[in-house]
Amino acid sequence: MTIVQGALLTTGKAKAVYATDDPNVLWLHSLNQATALNGKQKAEISDKGRLTTQISQQLFRFLKAQGIVTHFQQAVGERDVLVTALDMLPIEVVIRNYAAGHFATRYAVPMLTPLSPTVQEYYFKNDALDDPPLNQSQIFALDLATPSQLTQIEAVAQTVNRQLGQLFEAVGITLIDFKLEFGLDATGALTLGDELSPDNMRLIDQSTGQSLDKDVFRQGTGDLRDGYTTVLHRLTTYLGE
Repeated sequence: MTIVQGALLTTGKAKAVYATDDPNVLWLHSLNQATALNGKQKAEISDKGRLTTQISQQLFRFLKAQGIVTHFQQAVGERDVLVTALDMLPIEVVIRNYAAGHFATRYAVPMLTPLSPTVQEYYFKNDALDDPPLNQSQIFALDLATPSQLTQIEAVAQTVNRQLGQLFEAVGITLIDFKLEFGLDATGALTLGDELSPDNMRLIDQSTGQSLDKDVFRQGTGDLRDGYTTVLHRLTTYLGE
């Protein structure tokens, strides 16, 4: 059955979200926009939407093949995908394999120090509050997720970290850290949502040590499209997409 794009529901920092003629399906359109610092830093970058969309759908397809339940359904254009409609939990889950970003500065840890065990953090998804950190008791007190949901989130996040880490290792890239978001589908099943791209993960080229992610934009050290193109090319070659 052909899905028909409907009304614009909302526009975020990286995507426009549209309804479809199926209430359980949403149409996501990736914007050619880069943001950092919760939108305080912003720029239009041509072709970025295509790059993030293509990388994200490859990673979602890969994880689905590993048994991870995700919202991704199918691509409907270079910058457009159909996804399962989710009631998103207002929690950002951050997995850190190496010290970087706020973690390195907050705890005075040298950049790219290996972290063992892997660090798993939670943040309240609220731009107006600058996404403050959460612990488990705060999550439960604020009724952001149930104990069983959080247990499942932790397990899925660790599995995603292992699978993506192995995938990127195979293409000569180190997965430093990344962010995940989850929601509930119409049946109440916990489902991995949002996107998976260099917009929400840190990736380092093992041969050059260069950043292949949005840190290039945050720090003004180059054109982020160069790194995103490298990631897409390596994944496409390896996965045969």
